[in-house]
Amino acid sequence: MTKYVYDFAEGNKDLKDLLGGKGANLAEMVRIGLPVPPGFTITTDACREYLTAGSPPAELAEQVGAHLAALEQTMGRRLGDPADPLLVSVRSGAKFSMPGMMETVLNVGLTDDSVHGLAARSGNERFAWDSYRRLIQMFGKTVCDVPGDAFEHAMDRVKGSRADVDLDAAELRGLVDTFKAIFAEHTGREFPQDPREQMDLAVNAVFDSWNAERAVLYRRQERIPADLGTAVNIVAMVFGNLGPDSGTGVAFTRDPATGARGVYGDYLANAQGEDVVAGIRNTVPLQELEHLDKKSFDELMGIMSTLEGHYRDLCDIEFTIEAGKLWMLQTRVGKRTAAAAFIIASQLVDEGMIDLDEALRRQSGARLAQLMFPTFDDSAVDKPIAKGIAASPGAAVGHVVFDSAHAVERAAKGEKVILVRRETNPDDLPGMIAAQGILTSRGGKTSHAAVVARGMGKTCVCGAEAVEVDLAGRRFTVGDVTVGEGDLISIDGTTGAIHLGEVPVTPSPVVRYFDGELPADADTLVAAVHRMLAHADERRRLAVRTNADTGSDAARARRFGAQGIGLCRTEHMFLGERRAMVERLILADGEAEQQRALDALLPLQRDDFAEIFRVMDGLPVTIRLIDPPLHEFLPPLEELAVEVATAKEPDPHKEALLAAVRRMHEQNPMLGLRGVRLGLVIPGLFGMQVRAIAQAAAKVRAEGGDARPEIMVPLVGAVQELEAVRADAERILAEEGMSGTPIGTMIEVPRAALTAGQIAEAADFFSFGTNDLTQMGWGFSRDDVEGSFFSRYLELGVFGVSPFETLDRDGIGRLVRIAVQEGRQVRPDLKIGVCGEHGGDPESVRFFHEVGLDYVSCSPFRVPVARLEAGRAVL
Repeated sequence: MTKYVYDFAEGNKDLKDLLGGKGANLAEMVRIGLPVPPGFTITTDACREYLTAGSPPAELAEQVGAHLAALEQTMGRRLGDPADPLLVSVRSGAKFSMPGMMETVLNVGLTDDSVHGLAARSGNERFAWDSYRRLIQMFGKTVCDVPGDAFEHAMDRVKGSRADVDLDAAELRGLVDTFKAIFAEHTGREFPQDPREQMDLAVNAVFDSWNAERAVLYRRQERIPADLGTAVNIVAMVFGNLGPDSGTGVAFTRDPATGARGVYGDYLANAQGEDVVAGIRNTVPLQELEHLDKKSFDELMGIMSTLEGHYRDLCDIEFTIEAGKLWMLQTRVGKRTAAAAFIIASQLVDEGMIDLDEALRRQSGARLAQLMFPTFDDSAVDKPIAKGIAASPGAAVGHVVFDSAHAVERAAKGEKVILVRRETNPDDLPGMIAAQGILTSRGGKTSHAAVVARGMGKTCVCGAEAVEVDLAGRRFTVGDVTVGEGDLISIDGTTGAIHLGEVPVTPSPVVRYFDGELPADADTLVAAVHRMLAHADERRRLAVRTNADTGSDAARARRFGAQGIGLCRTEHMFLGERRAMVERLILADGEAEQQRALDALLPLQRDDFAEIFRVMDGLPVTIRLIDPPLHEFLPPLEELAVEVATAKEPDPHKEALLAAVRRMHEQNPMLGLRGVRLGLVIPGLFGMQVRAIAQAAAKVRAEGGDARPEIMVPLVGAVQELEAVRADAERILAEEGMSGTPIGTMIEVPRAALTAGQIAEAADFFSFGTNDLTQMGWGFSRDDVEGSFFSRYLELGVFGVSPFETLDRDGIGRLVRIAVQEGRQVRPDLKIGVCGEHGGDPESVRFFHEVGLDYVSCSPFRVPVARLEAGRAVL
């Protein structure tokens, strides 16, 4: 028979999967001899069975009865006994602390009969009726969904301007009658008078709360698996509301906001736990307890020291004092800010509690990323006019502009701007680079705007549906608020808030340290971050490169610790003014015209590459040959057709251009003439780029530099494609004195992954383009589907997280494994990396370590995150 119930004395802190975090830690405190009220835990197994079957396991009632009987024997009282009642609390407790789960129900077991026994035993009639009204209020709200306002309004009518503690026994007894009437009105039944029924209903409500909307939302946000279930803890009541020598409080062994050592917490005399949370009375600092009850304070300080030493970490503690007796109700490893996480770990190393490996395990790339973005000064923030999706953290203030050209123009004059668009596209890149932040009314966390902004470390708020963008009118509206071009706004990429006017920002000292503006020991936080990253660098096997297309991006990435460039996207070099040159190449009529276009592009490309080689002196630079969807370099078909049709005079050039665009028009450009296909169809295009790379490298080497180019062929699906490009590239490299330059390919087509053994025969290296591999593997376009059905897929659990944020291990990850294994079977020395957006995602970095890649490549801003996670992956 499955064991569904464990006494606290039977568990320990390592059984969180079975007993939940709260139950496991209660058991651990019992195990080490701390004063914990007796009780037992119903396991997560019981919850999962309940959620599957729709009812509790058949054996559960009997097992709960046996443990309840043992608890009654220990306490010398029976649950709800009219003469001397045992009362219990019912508390949820999942493996991970989860806001949104059912709140605690206290005083379970009180009835119309047993409230008199409680009054007689305690000698305090007021306390008894106060406890009963609390039970009805909590039980009604959390177990039976009675609106909490109904109870609170009734309470307010009775107490007026007084505090809760000023109500006398008669008033509280009257409130009990009122609360019972409210309960009956909303539930259609009387408040249950069977103590065991109260407890069983509360237990089932805890199970049901696992799938409550708030809990589901939190799990999705924190990537907590949906199949864990929650445990339930039944604990003998101890009372903090017995009088002035009783109370309840919360304590932390260190400051969870800053990491500073000291005594942190709050205490409230003559109160139960929910009073502290509800804020019905002002708490006092925990230090005040020393003056109120020095014996309990000293005992608490000793227990806090014991717990921190035992858990070797910051502990979060809930306690109650009942008539001078201290009881521990809960402990857990406390949640903390990102800054506190790094500082506390470093402190614990200095104190000898943990080693650097353990300190590194306790960090995360997500926390480091939080520390790298500026933040608004909270004291200066007004109510936002709208909110969107917090797509890329940070705080940005600037004047509103509605197109890329204006953003570049105004930024060049030293003006800070916010680029506001319905959604962005590759043409907006210059404006996005120039802007302080990006705001879109459409799109999600993996939209073009979001992905590019995160890559650049730009603040971004996406999908702000309340924002109506009027591009023609150069304004946006939110309800009756109108914001015109040039108006000042502030956007918060951490919360998604949009504010009118300027909200002051605080720069990140961590980024200033990475940029070389602050020394490694500039302050406590910077020193802790430096220490963790230095150890990660010592530990990691994966190299970390960057995705960079300009000298300035490459320089920043190198300051941030990049060990080379894993992806230089050459198509980004042809936007803006150069776009017309590529258009002329694509639409050239005859070889002579085509060659003139190539000759014009060659020196520009050579200078681009030379700049990057100088910045990355001595480090590898992987340059991807041009890979644009063709439509990005051609005028839109519809616009061109309208121009020709409405022209007053015939325009032979426009008409010829329209004919060419119609000839090359593609229904799905992402699956059309791009990558290696474009290079083979337009002879000379790849050759021009290879020659520019070779000449730039030779030039930098002649200057005394150490240029290390690597040439990557995009979108290869068959080895024959790579062989054709390679033959021509090797000829050109030989002509320019650069023979031996590595030539590899991007694995981004599923067929390439499945035929990696063949392709490896013609490749010096592989680099996984996981963005396109994900699109082709799943069969959808990120830009098209993210806003249409991703949210529904997340709700249904089809996705735990967007496959564009974190690599899909089961599907796309399997393609990666196959390609790695088959490629290295042919060429054991095959160098393999990844250059898709996943190269900077913490969870994905750990996967790439597992499958044996040599390096990950990510945007400059994510390089420190990848360094940290590559070190953690080893541990």
